[in-house]
Amino acid sequence: MAKSKNTIESRIDYSILLPVLILLLVGLVSIFIATNFDYPKNLVQVMSQQVLWIFLGSVLAFVVMLFNTEFLWKVTPWLYIFGLGLMVLPLVFYSPALVASTGAKNWVSIGSVTLFQPSEFMKISYILFLSRIGVWAKQGKEVTNLQDDWLLLFQYVAVTLPVLGLLVLQGDMGTALVFLAILAGIVVVSGISWRIILPVVLAFATGLALFVMVFTTDWGKEAMLKMGVQTYQINRISAWLDPFTYADGIAFQQTQGMISIGTGGIYGKGFNHLELNVPVRESDMIFTVIAEDFGLVGGGLVLLTYLFLIYRMLRVTFKSNNRFYTFISTGFIMMIVFHIFENIGAAVGILPLTGIPLPFISQGGSSLISNLIGVGLVLSMAYQTNLNEENKILLAMSRRMRTSGTSQVKPISKSKSKKNKPSKSVTMATQELGKAKDKVDKATEKMRQTISQIRQAFIKASVVRVRKRNRHVNIKRKQVG
Repeated sequence: MAKSKNTIESRIDYSILLPVLILLLVGLVSIFIATNFDYPKNLVQVMSQQVLWIFLGSVLAFVVMLFNTEFLWKVTPWLYIFGLGLMVLPLVFYSPALVASTGAKNWVSIGSVTLFQPSEFMKISYILFLSRIGVWAKQGKEVTNLQDDWLLLFQYVAVTLPVLGLLVLQGDMGTALVFLAILAGIVVVSGISWRIILPVVLAFATGLALFVMVFTTDWGKEAMLKMGVQTYQINRISAWLDPFTYADGIAFQQTQGMISIGTGGIYGKGFNHLELNVPVRESDMIFTVIAEDFGLVGGGLVLLTYLFLIYRMLRVTFKSNNRFYTFISTGFIMMIVFHIFENIGAAVGILPLTGIPLPFISQGGSSLISNLIGVGLVLSMAYQTNLNEENKILLAMSRRMRTSGTSQVKPISKSKSKKNKPSKSVTMATQELGKAKDKVDKATEKMRQTISQIRQAFIKASVVRVRKRNRHVNIKRKQVG
């Protein structure tokens, strides 16, 4: 009997793990180069922390991969509430020095020790809760009307407002944009009518254009300051609109990053060869390290790796027939795409700096662990899809076995499939499957023998019939003659 392939390893989608692993390795190399150039004394500490975060995030991703739909559905509201509670902490426990340098209270700090960024973990809870609302609103409704769509949109907004409110209090508008990108993706996939979406998009685009027009005037900047917009946020937008005018001041980071990318050329300057001073290049400006050392070719390969990862996640999403997982995957894909677009866009100067890290590459624990948990959710979707397909095969075999008088094959238990070792039901199903295969092989062989015997009998009968007919024809010919 052939060895069973119904194991945890066989249900993992390695085409998703491979690009993630490549990006993690690129991140380690880039962080090593940046830290070795800027903070050589802290090199061992920084690299050790990054490896530890990768290990912790990988373990959490594996655990999340084994979660089934029922468990995720039940814990989602509690994760959302817990995430909101965590986002309150930076408003109380923060580092004045960090706030003075970044302008935002988005990190939990106790004394001089910076612990984590709660908004990164809130992204996962937010995706799960929006997905739960989207599925719940569509249950039992094959066709929805505008009233249903408005109600669903209202629920999405009601869930989003507390998160955005806390981010405004923290002064972290860059992360707020990430949550809006997640919301936009889930709104589209939820099937809300374009008669609602299109006016909202047009209003947003009009507001953005008016904002840029007002911002370019002196009175517009003064009005924004009076409205509560932080000075560092205004400086970032000014640096984005006209970076080289402020190259020696507020736009120093962005202009240095653009020059660094340009000096890399097509093939780069080579491993561990940096010349320009780019602030925070181990985190927010990590793409400048890749472009300067490995050039256009290296940066292009990184983008292709991201593209392949997104493609594989989309393939897994389309393959799944679970609407809850479809919403989750869409939200996570939108999160990753926006992070990539904003981080690299800011590095090359087409977007303002917002402090958003590059997924799986930038130095930092909160973002990295959050991204790996998101990968675990996508892997869970692939895992459950493969598990369901195995159950369908076993159930089909069970029906075939019942017709032959043998015992029924038990489908694989989703709850017990979380363990590394095969469960009793899986072992029994494997044994029964082997026995059924043997019985089918024997029955097939008997059928072949029976068909062969029938064929030989048919040939003999045909020969006898032809001989009789020929003998009868010969007799008639003799009588006529």
